Amino acid sequence: MKTHSQLRPITSTVTKFKEYKEEPETRLPEPNSVEKLLQQVDAKQELQKNVKEDTKTVDLVVTEVKVESKIEPVIEKQPEVAAQEVFPDKPFQALFFEVAGLVLAVPLQELGGIHNLTEINSLFGKPKWFKGVMLNREKKLNVVDSALWVMPEKFDAEKASSIDYKYLITLGDSDWGLTAERLVETEMVHPDSVKWRNGQGKRPWLLGTIKEKMCALLHVSDLIAMLEQGVNARQE
Repeated sequence: MKTHSQLRPITSTVTKFKEYKEEPETRLPEPNSVEKLLQQVDAKQELQKNVKEDTKTVDLVVTEVKVESKIEPVIEKQPEVAAQEVFPDKPFQALFFEVAGLVLAVPLQELGGIHNLTEINSLFGKPKWFKGVMLNREKKLNVVDSALWVMPEKFDAEKASSIDYKYLITLGDSDWGLTAERLVETEMVHPDSVKWRNGQGKRPWLLGTIKEKMCALLHVSDLIAMLEQGVNARQE
């Protein structure tokens, strides 16, 4: 029959399948060869790193040589300009106290405190105006004989015997205090009522003079600096 003659033989299909299966397979590299490859890559990277570091070192050496060979330009120093002192432009409160007939004033914002004068422990090797140390709430305060410090030229045995200190006026956050005989008052001071100093001059401790009362307004920071240096109002 015609339909029987049109069928393909089965043996030809099996033969082709066998031929496809016998083609060579692609093999992965052995583990040992992969490790060797990684080692080679690491070695190359290390070599490149060393080369870069050597290059940096050479560059730094060359740079240093160049800097040393440069001629430094001569820089002319500009004259120092003293900072202009700023005085209060608004009314401020001040404490007025008396020392041997002299009235002194200290701005309240720079006042450390007011203490009753108690027992004073003298110390050797200190200036004459340094009366000693007073203990107040476990804090040691340096006691200054205000009259002897402000006017040493007018201070004698007679004046010393007539002075009766009762208070200690501490300055700012420091351990220094000025002795006082009498606390006069606390008063508002208008800037226009003060003759402000023009530079430190010979009396850095003086910020200005309150005209109406003819009393000295203390410059607390400069006063503390002078006390730390061990000098009196005349810088002696």
